[in-house]
Amino acid sequence: MIDPARYSGRVALVTGARRGVGRMVSEHFLNGGADLVGFARGESTIDHPHYHHYRVDLGNASEIAAVFDDLRKAVGRVDIVINNAAVLTSQYAMIMPAQAAQAMLNINLLGPFMVSREAAKLMRKRKWGRIINMGSMAVSLEPMGDSVYAACKAGLSTMAGVMAREFASFNVTCNTLAITAIDSDMLNQLPRNKVQAIIDRLPLPRFAVADDILNVIDFLASERSSYITAQTNYLGGVN
Repeated sequence: MIDPARYSGRVALVTGARRGVGRMVSEHFLNGGADLVGFARGESTIDHPHYHHYRVDLGNASEIAAVFDDLRKAVGRVDIVINNAAVLTSQYAMIMPAQAAQAMLNINLLGPFMVSREAAKLMRKRKWGRIINMGSMAVSLEPMGDSVYAACKAGLSTMAGVMAREFASFNVTCNTLAITAIDSDMLNQLPRNKVQAIIDRLPLPRFAVADDILNVIDFLASERSSYITAQTNYLGGVN
């Protein structure tokens, strides 16, 4: 169980906060005493006095910029960002619809770029910040059907590495947590036998559970991680 004061005085922002991993992470921050800003396309599914929900299409750069204008006035700061929102169309490259590929690029890569950029502008004023991207084992394992999805997640690691250098002078770290399969709406889109075959290739061949993810987030978001930036941390023994 998390210390109810662990994130007291911090403002965290989680994208894709309505469900799945995003909601799990959001509730974790709220249970730790944070003020939580959630970005999602749909209505809020979280009812908490310290939760602020913003409806935004994370594939639309102008909408992200506009919602940050509102956030600056209403909340005024962001200390921790979890770039979690993502979409997945798993299909062989030769039959992948261009529209689906474009949606993954927009939401899975451009969205985190815009959110990180706008959040960093707020972090710079306070000389403190943590940006954590939610990556994927797909980058290393390269499962068939996931060419665009894996490329976007690989891009997150590269983006974090560049931003880590750009933001270092104002004490903002940028890291990526590459997670394995965990029970979620996204996972349920895929045939279970296909997912199991991928899991079986891991050195630790099991599905992830909440604490596997939250443990690393807690460390990367802490004061103790101030000397760790531009890193990608893989769960399950992926390398």
